[in-house]
Amino acid sequence: MTGSADDSVLRALEPWLGGGVLLAVSGGPDSGALMHAAAALGATVQVATVDHSLRPDARAEAEGVAAAARALGLPHAILAWADAKPGTGLQAAARAARYRLLAAHAAAIGAARVLTGHTLDDQAETVLMRLAAGSGPAGLAGMRAERALAPGISLGRPFLALPKAALVAWCEARGIPYLRDPSNADPRFARGRLRAVWPILEREGLTPARLARLAERAARDEAALCIAADKALEAACLPTEGPALRLDGTVLAALPDAIVLRCLDRALTQAGAAPRRLERLETLVLGWLLPALRGRAAVRRSLAGFLIATASAGTVSLAPAPPRRPRAKSAALAAGASRLLGKGGPPAYIGAVCTDGPVAPDDASVLGVAHAKD
Repeated sequence: MTGSADDSVLRALEPWLGGGVLLAVSGGPDSGALMHAAAALGATVQVATVDHSLRPDARAEAEGVAAAARALGLPHAILAWADAKPGTGLQAAARAARYRLLAAHAAAIGAARVLTGHTLDDQAETVLMRLAAGSGPAGLAGMRAERALAPGISLGRPFLALPKAALVAWCEARGIPYLRDPSNADPRFARGRLRAVWPILEREGLTPARLARLAERAARDEAALCIAADKALEAACLPTEGPALRLDGTVLAALPDAIVLRCLDRALTQAGAAPRRLERLETLVLGWLLPALRGRAAVRRSLAGFLIATASAGTVSLAPAPPRRPRAKSAALAAGASRLLGKGGPPAYIGAVCTDGPVAPDDASVLGVAHAKD
């Protein structure tokens, strides 16, 4: 594996190629560079393309990637998303299906890592969309260079610090053909609308490089807050029996609000609660939990399928709430989410839930907005 010292693409990819690796390749310039760079480095990898069956040309494009992989001597598989397609939240559902199919195929072939071609431009778009969703630092940290995808399988993004233009130029300099996905410019999708206004944003100084730098700083701060929250939860946990979790409210009441929010979120996750909307967690913690603890009041509220109660003695308990009868959806929910970015958009989450992993169709973002990229 020589010759990568003066090549930013090869240099970025080379450290990721040890062990069993599956490359997720759609045929665009980013993932195309990923596949050809891996071949140039002599890596032993396998390739997969997800056919979402959303466009008439999708199958032919996947077969084109398969032919290119075979020409490079790389095993290739086409993974078909055969499920019924939802009427709303299509890109989020497609993205969840893609990661699910890739994880299953990686497990089947014994690959411990799945690599995608996400770039600095994708990171900037993610940060901007999460900003529009009202996300906190964990969401503004954007996509991580590596995260867990499934038990024993990680998802890696070797090109996250490289601009898309660098990968396009790399492909063009080597005569590597690539596809352009028309959905990337489709105004029905938030990313398509964002790409149309990038020139305006950049004139105001909101460049991809600066948004990526914001992600780095948010990730750094979020990591420190998470360490503090983990220590706080450990100090606050009290002995208990049964499914309930008990916390020392005096410990919580003495902490900064940002730590208490994360501490309660971690406690809920540990207890098995569903993902929380950040706004609802803030209402829970800042609106009544901390005032109740500081006033030694006994109150109880529900969130994410759990009852959270404070006692006059200063303790907090979390226990599964009894089943609730289903309620009719409101007219707003029945009408579906707004199609305009930041208007009635997805909720922002906080906590240890993957910020960029597969999510349910109703949860189109975890501290941000999901997208349909390589």
